[in-house]
Amino acid sequence: MSFSYLSHLECPVCGRTCGADEVRQLCPCGAPLLARYRLNELGKDWTRDSLVGRENTLWRYHELLPVLNRENIVTLGEGMTPLLDMPRLGLDYGISRLCMKDESLVPGGSFKARGAAVGVSKAVELGVQKLAMPTNGNAGAAWALYAARAGIEATIVMPQNAPAITRSEAALAGARLYLVDGLISDAGQIVARAVAEDGLYDASTLKEPYRIEGKKTMGIEICEQLGWKLPDVILYPTGGGVGLIGIYKALLELREIGWIRGRLPRLVAVQAEGCAPIVKAWQERKERSEFWPDSATAAFGINVPKALGDFLVLRAVYETAGAAVAVSDKELLREQWKIARLEGAFICPEGAAAFAAARKLAEQGWIKEGETVVVLNTGAGVKYPETAQVEPPLLNIGESIPSRLS
Repeated sequence: MSFSYLSHLECPVCGRTCGADEVRQLCPCGAPLLARYRLNELGKDWTRDSLVGRENTLWRYHELLPVLNRENIVTLGEGMTPLLDMPRLGLDYGISRLCMKDESLVPGGSFKARGAAVGVSKAVELGVQKLAMPTNGNAGAAWALYAARAGIEATIVMPQNAPAITRSEAALAGARLYLVDGLISDAGQIVARAVAEDGLYDASTLKEPYRIEGKKTMGIEICEQLGWKLPDVILYPTGGGVGLIGIYKALLELREIGWIRGRLPRLVAVQAEGCAPIVKAWQERKERSEFWPDSATAAFGINVPKALGDFLVLRAVYETAGAAVAVSDKELLREQWKIARLEGAFICPEGAAAFAAARKLAEQGWIKEGETVVVLNTGAGVKYPETAQVEPPLLNIGESIPSRLS
């Protein structure tokens, strides 16, 4: 057996194929390139029993990942996060079985570690020494940390309003960190100039083919954790949308090698009302979104006014009979509070947005009785302390706690 069954790269727009043995960015037509595998061969060589006894990280699926040589793997132990039943919250929503895929427990406290682990590992394999990327915070922090572990120089540009902890993570990891008075789209323009002028490896969302391969392992893990039985619905907070694209890619690949069967889960892209280009495009049945002007939301990680892979997100939603839902900041912050109270989980505002959308869809009857629903929490709430401001009463020394009856 091969360590990886990577075959080639393919453009999902024009169909052009190219080798995966050298640095590749976008297809000449401007679309992202996707990694393809020798699935017919893999389906014969690889069985679900092959996973028995393997390490509980995303690298347990190395045959379906793009790193050809084990020695090139850069890891901090990422992957195999819990899939938690949320019974009290499910009862509150009216959902028969509600589960949370909790990405707050990966290195760096967000799901971005998955993309960084695989993306940086492949960069090492391809001989990359310097990379650059724009970010809303968590992705830049994750890539800075993994780049540091790999000995790669990282240049990170993020909006000045990005969560403070993500700035600290990137800086402490030794990245060349810059802030911009604007949005991630503005940061992207600055990075594009640096890439063109200095020959840096562009690690921007979907401008390299391998971040998505790390993200897709969320989909594989969900299937394995459910005993290879598919949930009915998966909800995902969507900015650039790489995670949703990756989950759909994983499902298609698993089906082709015979590991799963039946109807695929309905995929739901969740956005904030203050930045909802995917939702608007879905409502209008369009193939691509339009730039969302003056975008703003408390869920900073999904404040992406125009995603490069928007057509792939919409394709995943359409082809699974899914949906795209927008929620208000008030709704998502209320849900963040409720989840902590009912289930003891302090989740990020992006994850809270996905839960708020699940509530909406259940109330509308789109999520039906008896269905199993998986919601992605993409990060730890502690990375966003500004969303949970509290003012507990101050007791004087020797003072007793007041009775609730008083």
